[in-house]
Amino acid sequence: MGFETPKSPLSDYLTWTSSGRLQLPDFQREYKWEDERIRSLLVTVLRGHPMGAVMLLETGSDQVRFKPKPVSGTSVAQGAEPKLLLLDGQQRLTSLTQALTGDGIVHTKDDKKKLFDRRYYVDMALAVQGDEFIDESVKSVPGDGKIKTNFDRDIVLDLSTPALEQQQAWFPLRLLFAGYDQNGWLYGIANQELAKQFMELVLKPTATYQIPAIQLGSDTSKSAVATVFEKVNTGGVPLNVFELLTATFAGDKAYFDQHGDDFRLNDDWTAIQDEFRAEPVLTSLGSTDFLQAATLLTTWKRNRDSTAERKPAISAKRDDILKLQLTDYLEWRGVLVKAFEWTAVFVADLHIFEPRFMPYPTQLVPLAVTKVILDDIADNHGVKERLKRWYWCGILGELYGSATETRFARDVEQLAEWARDTTSVAPRTVSEALFQERRLYTLKTRQSAAYKGIYALIIGTGAKDWIKDVTFSRVQYKTLQTDIHHIFPEKWSKDRNLDRSQWDSIINKTPLAAATNRAIGGVAPTEYLPRVQSRSQLDITHVDRIIATHGIDTNALRNDDFEAHFAYRKNFLIGLIEGAMGKPVVREQGAVDVLAVAAEYEVEVPDDRPDSHEESLAEGA
Repeated sequence: MGFETPKSPLSDYLTWTSSGRLQLPDFQREYKWEDERIRSLLVTVLRGHPMGAVMLLETGSDQVRFKPKPVSGTSVAQGAEPKLLLLDGQQRLTSLTQALTGDGIVHTKDDKKKLFDRRYYVDMALAVQGDEFIDESVKSVPGDGKIKTNFDRDIVLDLSTPALEQQQAWFPLRLLFAGYDQNGWLYGIANQELAKQFMELVLKPTATYQIPAIQLGSDTSKSAVATVFEKVNTGGVPLNVFELLTATFAGDKAYFDQHGDDFRLNDDWTAIQDEFRAEPVLTSLGSTDFLQAATLLTTWKRNRDSTAERKPAISAKRDDILKLQLTDYLEWRGVLVKAFEWTAVFVADLHIFEPRFMPYPTQLVPLAVTKVILDDIADNHGVKERLKRWYWCGILGELYGSATETRFARDVEQLAEWARDTTSVAPRTVSEALFQERRLYTLKTRQSAAYKGIYALIIGTGAKDWIKDVTFSRVQYKTLQTDIHHIFPEKWSKDRNLDRSQWDSIINKTPLAAATNRAIGGVAPTEYLPRVQSRSQLDITHVDRIIATHGIDTNALRNDDFEAHFAYRKNFLIGLIEGAMGKPVVREQGAVDVLAVAAEYEVEVPDDRPDSHEESLAEGA
C-alpha cells in the first residue's frame, strides 16, 4: 500500500469538490456538523492556523471500486467519476465547500440539533484590527440573511442582498475565493480604505491557505481502507463492514452492466429484515451476522473444493468478510434467508419464543450455515438431536459470549460432519462445554445466556401455568404474557433476610402467566397457594401436580420450607441441564439424585444423560 503526503491550496479542494473530481465513498455517513463548529473552522482558516490533514484515496483500482457520492451541497453532474475519494475530512471539507462556494448557505443544526440554514460573514471593521479580533469578526447569520428579534417579527440586520452586505461592510465568505466577483463586491464598499486593508490583511493571506493530505494509492485494499479510516476518522464513529461492503457492492461494474443499476446492500438487508419480521427471534440478528454467514459459506466452499495440501481456512473474520464479492453474497443470499427462518423454528421447538429470551443471537449464524450444508437431512431425527445438543452446549457452557469468529469457523468445520456421523469427532463447542453446579447461584438475570437457556428448558419439560393449567406453547406463551417470576416471592424472602444468592437465582424462578404472578403477590406460599387453588377451581391434588411440572417440591412449598425447596429445585434443574448437554454437571459434594426426587412427584426428567463422565467422553463429548 503506497501513499504520498501532498499539500494543496484550499481553493483547489473547493474546485475539486464542486466539480466532482473529489467525492466521498458511499460508506461515509451524512454531513452532521453544528453551526458553531463550522464558524470555528472558518476562524481557523482566516487566522491561517492548521485545520489538520485530510485523507484521500486514489481511484482507478480494478480490485476495489467504491460507489462514489458527491460532497453534500454540491451540484456535481450525475455520473461524474472522481479521481480521488475523501476518507477523512468529510465534515471539514463539506462545511468549507458549502460556506465558501455558491450561495454560501450551509445546511446545519444548532446546539439542540435543530436543522436550519446559515450564512457566514466577516465584520470587516473588526477583522482589520488584528488577529485577536478574527474570532469575534466571523458571524453566523440565518440563511435568508436577516437577523430578527421579537419572535422573528423585527429585523435588526438585513444582509439579504449584496448592496445591503456592502452597506454594513460585512464580507460574505461565499466570495472568499471568488476572484473577480470578490473584487467587484469590494468596489461597492463606501469606505475603500477599509476595503484595501481587508484585502491586504485578510483576503490575500487566506488565498494561500493550504491543507496537507495523506493520499493512499489505488492499490490499497478494502481491509486497509477500513483500518485506516477507523484510525484517522475524526467523526469518532467506527466504520463497520456492512457500510464498507455497501459501498463496494454498489460499485460492482459487472452487476451494473447486467442490471443497469447498482446493487444496494442496505436496501437488500431491509428486504431481508421484512422477511424475518414474521419470526420475532430473528429481529435480534444484525446485518453483520448475515454477512458473516455468507462469508462462512463462501470460505467453506473454497475449503471443500480445494485440492491443495493446505486448504484455505473457513473463516468469518473481518478481513475475510471484506474480501466477500457481490457474486459470493448473491450465491448464498437466498438459501441463507431460508436457513435463518429454519433456525427460528428450531429454537421455537426448544421453547425460545422471543428476542429478550434469545440466549445467543450470534449462535444462529453457524446453525444457519450448518443447515445450508446439511440441507434436508438437518431435519432427520438423529441429526437434529445432535444439533440440539450442540446448541445447548453452546448456551449452557456459555461459549458464545466472546471471540465468536473463531468458534464460528470451528463449528462450521466440525458440526455438520458430526451431526451426520456420530463416529466423527464432536465439535469443540460440545467437547469444551462445562456447567458447574455453583453457577446456578449466580444466574439471576437475562444478561446471562445460561439463565435464558434454563428458562427455556423448564418450559420444555411441559411446565404448566398454575392457574390456567396449560403448557406454554408458542401461542399460549404470548397470550398469557409469560415471564419468569420468583417462586418464593422477593418481598417474603427479603423480610426473612434469606440469602439473595439463593432466592434471587434461577433456582427460585419459573415461567408463569402475568395474571398468575399477580395472584401470587409478595406473600408466603402458604398464603398464595389457596388463592391459586381458588382461581384455578381445581382440587389441591391437581394444583400440586401442576406445580410439580415446574420441578418444584410442593411439600416444601406448602410448609414455607425454602431450604428444602431450594435443594430439590436445584437438583431438578441439574437434571435438565445434564439431559440437554448430554454430560454430567460438575457437582458439589452431597448432591441429591435428581431422578429419585423427581420420581416422587412423577415429574419427567430427560433420560438421555450419560451415566458417567466416561460415557460422555466415549460419545465424543
